[in-house]
Amino acid sequence: MEVITPPFHADLANSIEVRGVYKVFGDYMKEGLKLAQQGASKEDVLLRTGSNLALADVTMHIPAAQIFVIMGLSGSGKSTLVRHFNGLIQATAGEILIDGRNVVTLNEEELRQLRRNKVSMVFQSFGLMPHKSVIENAAFAGLTRGEQRKDALAHAALWLERVGLAGYERHYPDELSGGMKQRVGLARALAANTDILLMDEAFSALDPLIRADMQDQLLELNQNLGKTIVFITHDLDEALRLGASIAILNGGRVAQVGAPKDILDNPADEYVARFVERRAVNLE
Repeated sequence: MEVITPPFHADLANSIEVRGVYKVFGDYMKEGLKLAQQGASKEDVLLRTGSNLALADVTMHIPAAQIFVIMGLSGSGKSTLVRHFNGLIQATAGEILIDGRNVVTLNEEELRQLRRNKVSMVFQSFGLMPHKSVIENAAFAGLTRGEQRKDALAHAALWLERVGLAGYERHYPDELSGGMKQRVGLARALAANTDILLMDEAFSALDPLIRADMQDQLLELNQNLGKTIVFITHDLDEALRLGASIAILNGGRVAQVGAPKDILDNPADEYVARFVERRAVNLE
């Protein structure tokens, strides 16, 4: 059946619309997809086909200019999902609309342009280039877009200072701690100056005090710059502090989406309740 992508509309700008997304890994993707669409669980699909059902019928709306948190236990599909938003992983079925365009149907060149100009990402594993200096890593997006080298490096230097790495511009990744590498990755994504920022466990390697400071900076950036930020975490406290909305995944399916207070006060099922049962917080 032909997939019809709706025309661009102003209120779609910088939002992400996820519609019935499935992802099946393995040699029997079609068989696994059919079972999943019939309601089979991740365990059933694995048992009957040997394929891994990573995402099943994921549908959500991520509004523009907000921090939207996706969380879940290890293996829930949260990191897999966020990699669909910039085309690093292709959906087996479904649609992902950014500015009204279906990312699933973009060709390789269109995906490259999306990553250079619209959607940047901070990886949990840093993703730094070891042969390039800190400032060259931070300036990567600007340099690949064809900006003047001095302008790209100057812009990158500002973001390195913002994340607390002034003075480390000429160092190389292997000279940095894990937390410092994480901050270089964040500076690189912010220096890309894209409308949408994907952050996969972006603060996981930071010490608690630095982590809290980076959370403060992210909230300030969101308020001042109005970026759409998709933030992946397994830490409930972090999710509650950052997220205007939170989506919780379970076995590749959406267990609940809502405002932090709604999820705390009205967990949709036992799985969600396990996240919040020991968490007493006043969000007023």
